[in-house]
Parts: sequence; C-alpha cells; structure tokens
Amino acid sequence: MASDKKPPAQAQERQPGREYKMEPPPKSKVRDYKAADKLKGKVAIITGGDSGIGRSVSIAYAKEGAKVAIVYLEEHTDAKETQRLVEEAGGECLRISGDIGQSRFNEEVVKKVLERFGQIDILVNNAAEQHEYEKITDITDDQLLRTFQTNIFSFFYLVRAAIEHMKPGSTIINTTSVVAYQGHKQLIPYSATKGAIVTFTRSLARVLGPEIRVNAVAPGPVWTPLIPASFSEEKVEQFGGNTLMDRPAEPDEIAPCYVFLASEDSSYMTGQVLHPNGGMAFSS
Repeated sequence: MASDKKPPAQAQERQPGREYKMEPPPKSKVRDYKAADKLKGKVAIITGGDSGIGRSVSIAYAKEGAKVAIVYLEEHTDAKETQRLVEEAGGECLRISGDIGQSRFNEEVVKKVLERFGQIDILVNNAAEQHEYEKITDITDDQLLRTFQTNIFSFFYLVRAAIEHMKPGSTIINTTSVVAYQGHKQLIPYSATKGAIVTFTRSLARVLGPEIRVNAVAPGPVWTPLIPASFSEEKVEQFGGNTLMDRPAEPDEIAPCYVFLASEDSSYMTGQVLHPNGGMAFSS
C-alpha cells in the first residue's frame, strides 16, 4: 500500500492531530494483508488506537481474530471511524477516551477492558505527542513534563495496571522511534522519551521473561496526524525525504510488525526492537 509521493504542504493547529483532516488520508486498512487467525481469541489494548499506526494495528489485529480496545484522548471522530473499520474487518472494538498520562485513568482502562472482554493478552503502548523547539531554552517545565507523561510515564502506568491480569504467553509491544537512535535537534524531549522506551522494553523483558514477551517497534517517518500537528507546512511537504525510500511510510506498512510481535511467529523474541524506518538507521 505504499505511496510514491511525499505529502503536500499542510498543518493542523493542535495536538492530538485529526486524521480526518489530513490530505491525503493515511493508508490504514492493510487491504492486501492476508490474515491467518494468528490472534484468534486474543484481546488487545492499543493506546493511540484512534488513528495512524494505532488504527492500522487495530484493523490488522481484528483481521487476525483479536478483539481490540482503543484508547485515545479526545479524537472522537477518528476513534469512531477506527471502530467502524475494525467491525468491518470482523472484529469487536471498545473505545475508551481519556488522558493516559494520568495513572488513575490507566487503571480505569484495564477495568473497562476486563468488564467488556474478560481478559488482556496483548498490550500495545503506542500513543505519543511531540513538540518542536528551536532552542532547549524554549522548553518549559510544563511542556517537558507533559511529553514525558504521555510518552513514557503512561507506559509504566498501563503495564503496572494490566500486568496482574496478563497470563503467560501474553505480549507487550512498545512504540519507540528511529530518533531514539539518531536523536533530533528540534525534538529533544520526544527523542529522550523514545530512548527511554527502548531501555524500558529491554528492562521489562528481563523482568517478565519468559512468561510474557516484551518487544518494541521503532518506525521512521510515518504519515500520521502527529505530523501536520507538529510541523510547519513546509516541513510536512518534505517529510520522509531523508529516508532511502524518499517518502514517509504509510501506517499499513508498519502494522505487520505489531502482528508479528503479538503472535507466536515471534515466540523466540523478547527485549528486541524492529526497525521499519525506510533505511534511516542501520543500528539497533
């Protein structure tokens, strides 16, 4: 489902971005994906599941037989569309709205999922926010704390709330980023959280293995609502041009990584990071 073009200039005024406002819309349906019941009978929680990578993962999981709970802040229009697409793929979808940066909300997420589905087998920590700064002195205390609350504190909160309800054979998948390895001079707080996610993944794998596998995915540039909500129109127009593919990925090019890590196909992998980054970095 790859596109051969970079996106046209555009911007959105606030985060989280809205997928329904993007042109062209991200490709999330994984239309050519051949399912094989790899997740049949499983229940997955996917943060940031309303749009972008989270939406595509939700649809792919539904095609593989899983029931999904998507967690999002306030993007109700996008979340309803994700639910429609999951149901169109033959799955069940629970929508849960709130701030994952708050510990108590993550406890409510787990409670609602257990009430609806009775189990938790797959936990995908995917939601994130990023803000661009020209100088480190432009970063306020409140903005720094907010980025860490969303991007890494929430991972701790949700794992802590869910782990006692996850049986041996369950999986945890964390979304990090290529910037965890390369850095980014305008996205220092975001990059720092993504680096923390890599270490969190490796440390948690040591704690939970072999009963529960913990892995991560480190995408390069992906066409999601976070992009027009983070950068100027001019930067959006050049987005993905620094990859060997000379374009950003579509979400449905990233989703199969999450299916692989959630399924028995990756039964001998834990503490690892997959790198669908268009050739931006070669180290792990």
